[in-house]
Amino acid sequence: MFYRPSEGHGLPHSPFSAIVSPRPIGWISTRASSGDNLAPYSFFNAVGYTPPQVMFAGDYSDSMANAMESGVFAVNVVSEAALQAMNATSARFPRGTDEFLAAGVAKAECLAIDCPRVADAPATLECRVVKLVDLIGPERILIGEVVGVHLRDDCLVDGRFDVTRYTPAARLGYHDYTFVRERLELKRPKDPA
Repeated sequence: MFYRPSEGHGLPHSPFSAIVSPRPIGWISTRASSGDNLAPYSFFNAVGYTPPQVMFAGDYSDSMANAMESGVFAVNVVSEAALQAMNATSARFPRGTDEFLAAGVAKAECLAIDCPRVADAPATLECRVVKLVDLIGPERILIGEVVGVHLRDDCLVDGRFDVTRYTPAARLGYHDYTFVRERLELKRPKDPA
């Protein structure tokens, strides 16, 4: 099968998000004059090392509006244990609803920025807004510089952040998710002489 996205695919559901998978989930928390907000984004990833930077993308929603107003946001890592709570925060609540409270998610304060975070997340990245980028269509990308990192102590093993200690959740296509249960270490080959 071949299709041009501009002409449609003829399938009952778009295969695009199933093709680009698994995708990490950025559980974005923000604070602005309308209150605290918590929402998941499956168009999320790290985009730079020096300095560390991340991005999330989607409609210009409460998360992006709040981040642009405050200049900050936090990315909370989603574990298998938090999947149902994360899903509950994806509901389209009215602006000003505190999704932490609505979904029963424990809240803590960030340390480097004025923003809430998921208290028991395996890791949280505290971020300052770098740039908002318009995409073709209604979606945008928000890029942030990581200025603080929280690591849950039980996820540190022999000086490494061990993802097998909390079973990361990832988004597949449609309404499907997966979990990281295995890890394989594969070192890069040495550069040819």
